[in-house]
Amino acid sequence: MDQALPRRRWRGGRLKWIAAVAAMAAAAMLAWSLMPRGLRVPLAEVRIAVVEQGVFRDDAVVRATAAPLHSVMLDAVESGRVEEVFVRDGAKVKKGDALFRLSNPQRRLEMLARESEHAQQISNLTNMRVTLEAANTERQRRASELAFALEQARKQHERQRALAAKGFVSASALEEAADRVVQQQRLFDLARESNRVEAGIQRNAIEQMEQATARLAAGLRLVRESVDALAVRAPADGRLTDFSLQLGEAVRADQHLGRIDDMERYKLTAQIDEYYLNRIVAGRAARAQMGGRTYALTVSRIFPQIRDGKFNAELTFADVLPQGLHPGQSVDVSITLGEPAQALVLPNDAFVNDTGGTSAYVVQAGQAVRRNIRLGRRSHRQVEVLEGLRAGERVIVSSYAAFGKNDRIELTGK
Repeated sequence: MDQALPRRRWRGGRLKWIAAVAAMAAAAMLAWSLMPRGLRVPLAEVRIAVVEQGVFRDDAVVRATAAPLHSVMLDAVESGRVEEVFVRDGAKVKKGDALFRLSNPQRRLEMLARESEHAQQISNLTNMRVTLEAANTERQRRASELAFALEQARKQHERQRALAAKGFVSASALEEAADRVVQQQRLFDLARESNRVEAGIQRNAIEQMEQATARLAAGLRLVRESVDALAVRAPADGRLTDFSLQLGEAVRADQHLGRIDDMERYKLTAQIDEYYLNRIVAGRAARAQMGGRTYALTVSRIFPQIRDGKFNAELTFADVLPQGLHPGQSVDVSITLGEPAQALVLPNDAFVNDTGGTSAYVVQAGQAVRRNIRLGRRSHRQVEVLEGLRAGERVIVSSYAAFGKNDRIELTGK
């Protein structure tokens, strides 16, 4: 007879276990796909910009400070004590205006001593001239007497020769007359030579004395100028700046006392990032916006010494000077580095300095992945993208300092 067999239940349990395992595997895969990879960063804490195909404006915008184009420094030439102060700091002065007066008794005594020496030298020169004039007169008298004696000897010789021709005078007497002529001629020549030598010596003595007198006069002028310098006057027109002398104050030589600024003409001084050092040269055009007007400028001087990552430059106004410009006033200046050109551009933000322009985080589906890039020119507002990015891609442009070395970050929040 046929016998009924018991029902097998293990097949149904097996199917349930397979379904449970499959469900767990699916849940694990879903969790894996949803698991954040890399650093989690709130979206609100980053700045994101879009790579755009646009116009790259090659300029550098810097903050400049107005300063006088020319300044004359006031340094003390003489030491002394302040006796009078005629002007105050900030006053407008004209060239030659008295600023202050010093007292220096030592300079006064030195001037009196030099004046005495000069007067004594003049007296000595006068006495020498009188003495030499008397000696010259005596020489001329002696020369005149010798010339007269020579002429008399010649006449006597002529008479003796005439008488000797008639036989009235002996040959010896005629010879003596001729010898006297020769002797008088010799004396006359010696006296003339002696007079010439003595006159030369006297002229040399007079010249040396005059030179000594001139040196004393020059020294006296210097002492007088030093005394006159105790009353200091403005060397140029302008505004007195950094001038703070007080009555009774001791002033030493070469001490800086202030300056006089030219209030008619100004320049601008700017500190510029060292990145632009090789691109900004003297002669570059620039412009500044002040009072609703644009003023043309020219880079006049470059100081290549770098301090704290910046170098200094001076700019001068090309034609029109702004009205109401004051020393120390700040002005935004745009320096033209090149002509505008079409390029892929991004904002010049903190990420450029953090990476040196070699990489950027590109945003894709809630994540940001680091990608190698290459940047070109930089301006105050833009950077030129050469490689690694396409137009329309979104890039984190804020600082990367908090991201560390992570190649991928998760952006959380809306």
